[in-house]
Amino acid sequence: MNIWRHIDGWREARAGTVFTGRSIGFVPTMGALHAGHLSLLERARAENDVVVMSLFVNPTQFNDPKDFEKYPQTLDADLRAAEAAGVDHVLVPDRQEIYPDDYRYRITEDRLSRILEGAHRPGHFDGVLTVVMRLFNLVRPDRAYFGEKDLQQLLLIRGMVEAFFMPVEIVACPTVRAEDGLALSSRNTLLSPEGRAKAPTFSAILRSVEDPSAARAELERAGFEVDYVEDYEQWRLGAVRLEGIRLIDNVRRQ
Repeated sequence: MNIWRHIDGWREARAGTVFTGRSIGFVPTMGALHAGHLSLLERARAENDVVVMSLFVNPTQFNDPKDFEKYPQTLDADLRAAEAAGVDHVLVPDRQEIYPDDYRYRITEDRLSRILEGAHRPGHFDGVLTVVMRLFNLVRPDRAYFGEKDLQQLLLIRGMVEAFFMPVEIVACPTVRAEDGLALSSRNTLLSPEGRAKAPTFSAILRSVEDPSAARAELERAGFEVDYVEDYEQWRLGAVRLEGIRLIDNVRRQ
């Protein structure tokens, strides 16, 4: 497995003949890898000749600096997991490598990004779309893999690719859940044992309570601080805080 910390070295390698005629699957991550990430890597490995992964905790998508500071970072363990998953190349850039312009140039979407997560995290999706655009330009993948847990992000990235005629297929992968139903997330590790035991109630209520307002009230009674519970097209999406940790999830509505 090749580890690239500097973009210039990666770009030189990417322009070489080793990639000629070979399909490239790309999985962008912010590290703290769990089984959900590994499922994306497994799918990419099965469908492509070369698998590229990025490890970059993107500061521009955090509207709360404290959230950025406490985001789990486990680089050594992540690299071991990536190698075990059959990843060929890992990009591990720092902020200056990704944002040599100091984030003066950015991608903005003005409809879907304004609601749900966007309404509660101003600027979040500008950061997401901008970093993904930059990584796509660096990696130039044939396919890129994203989990359905971050549904709004998935829809926005797919829309960006279509709007800018980018030659990359966005592959949606099902949400991976623990046995108790909690959607896997790097943030889950920040919960206390008591919080972790309560957290699956979030997805259970999203799925079982018919009305969004009633689901919100039920979550509040269960001890969650609710940002939103809303239906969007065929999905119900929600975001809550538990012990100060923000959790998001979605379920498909019939």
